Amino acid sequence: RLPHPFPQELEEARRWEGTRDVRPLNGNVRRWTGLLLPNNPPYNTGAFRFELTFSPNHPLEPPCVTLRTPIYHPSVDREGHVCQPLTTHGHWEPTTRAIQVLQDLLLQLDSPDPQRVLRPDVARELQERPEEFRRRAEEHTRLHAELRPDP
Repeated sequence: RLPHPFPQELEEARRWEGTRDVRPLNGNVRRWTGLLLPNNPPYNTGAFRFELTFSPNHPLEPPCVTLRTPIYHPSVDREGHVCQPLTTHGHWEPTTRAIQVLQDLLLQLDSPDPQRVLRPDVARELQERPEEFRRRAEEHTRLHAELRPDP
């Protein structure tokens, strides 16, 4: 069995300013929950609950990230699955740390990438009608996102 660097990685994720309230879900060290705090509009008015689930073979296999807070974003489907190349088997490196996965996710929320698409309709809207996209995403954030905790 591989040693689990979970305590250090959890501590690292807790200290990062891009998240709040990172902790094992129901005491399970292989499942974390927390809030992601996007920096850019249209998402920076809210906080988004995530779950990070580590495989029993971690770090040889990538963790799985799910957004539990609904978000209007081209790279996140309605179930909260995220198109994140970093956590695919083809790109995953066992040396990648949990905080890097969260940083990559936050960067993706802040800068939607038309190449990372799970919702083609939303991606098309972002490219062809950016004002409409922004309006919808802001409204969606207002309705669904959690309140941002104080710094």
